[in-house]
Amino acid sequence: MRDPRIQKLAENLVGYSVDMQPGENVLIEMIGSERDLLNAIIEEVGKKGGHPFVQLTDKTVQRAMLKNATKEQLTLWAELDLNRMKQMDCYIGIRAGENVNDLSDVPEENMKLYNSLYSHPVHSEERVKRTKWVVLRYPNASMAQLANTSTEAFEDFYFDVCNLDYSKMDRAQDPLAELMRKTDKVRIVGPGTDLSFSIKGIGAEKCSGQKNIPDGEVYTAPVRDSVNGTICYNSPTLYNGVTFENIKFRFENGKIVEATSSDTARINEILDSDEGARYIGEFAIGFNPYILTPMKDILFDEKIAGSLHFTPGQAYDVTDNGNRSSIHWDLVLIQRPEYGGGEIYFDDVLIRKDGMFVIPELEGLNPENLK
Repeated sequence: MRDPRIQKLAENLVGYSVDMQPGENVLIEMIGSERDLLNAIIEEVGKKGGHPFVQLTDKTVQRAMLKNATKEQLTLWAELDLNRMKQMDCYIGIRAGENVNDLSDVPEENMKLYNSLYSHPVHSEERVKRTKWVVLRYPNASMAQLANTSTEAFEDFYFDVCNLDYSKMDRAQDPLAELMRKTDKVRIVGPGTDLSFSIKGIGAEKCSGQKNIPDGEVYTAPVRDSVNGTICYNSPTLYNGVTFENIKFRFENGKIVEATSSDTARINEILDSDEGARYIGEFAIGFNPYILTPMKDILFDEKIAGSLHFTPGQAYDVTDNGNRSSIHWDLVLIQRPEYGGGEIYFDDVLIRKDGMFVIPELEGLNPENLK
């Protein structure tokens, strides 16, 4: 018998997250060997009159492909998958790989080619901009290890997070999105961090289960050349299978002019991928009440209660500051007391202190009001 929590998740993904309508084409991509959720989604799409299409991806096979990839091969690979994506109305991406480091030994040059020639046109340009999409992880022993829990405990946590009442969260986000749309100056302060920038005229977007599961953020972007100061991120992060810690950026007029980390040489290689990689494409505030600690999985970590992320690379069309890049790297700073605390100011008014919203109209986003 199928776990009823899986059935509920499938119903939410199809009916709420991508809001599939009868007759629409849905591409379901499964990375990993999990099948219960995949089959439940296929059945739910069919039940609602849609047309399911499936791609099964194995990370070890992908690694072998990328280690031997050529520019010509990647160009044709992208052309084939881009043609398929253009025929899709919805995309549901399920990530359930066994080893988060599977791509860590793919040559950096090959990963740059893959990101620019394949991921950028197929996903950043076509899937993100022209389909109704949602991306999620699926619990397994590998994820439980990253979270330092038993597999069973992680599954319970996962379904609490993923089957949250996201329609309630959506309503609670309205005041923050509206305030961000009216704000000019932002200042972020914390241990090793003093950062200032403008978000005037950029807009703001709510994230409440339509694009990511789990979810819980409102995002905008800084005016491209307005960022000045320093930020010290306190969450470990994975990029192309490599873990980075203690990342610190110093900005001058929007550009990252100094970058250090546990692997300073490699992080500067990434930031030198193209001109836009040293500018910021997203600023977001996270507040999922069930996600409290980083686990090197950005779909979870960027939603941590009391966090923010400040993202080198490509800007989103809906909050466009003009920055273009083949990368989009969400890096997370947690400001709850156990992580050193910190403050966020909008136009010189304190709006969040030590991870808790402190002005009345935003208190609905504090953890006790979202569970």
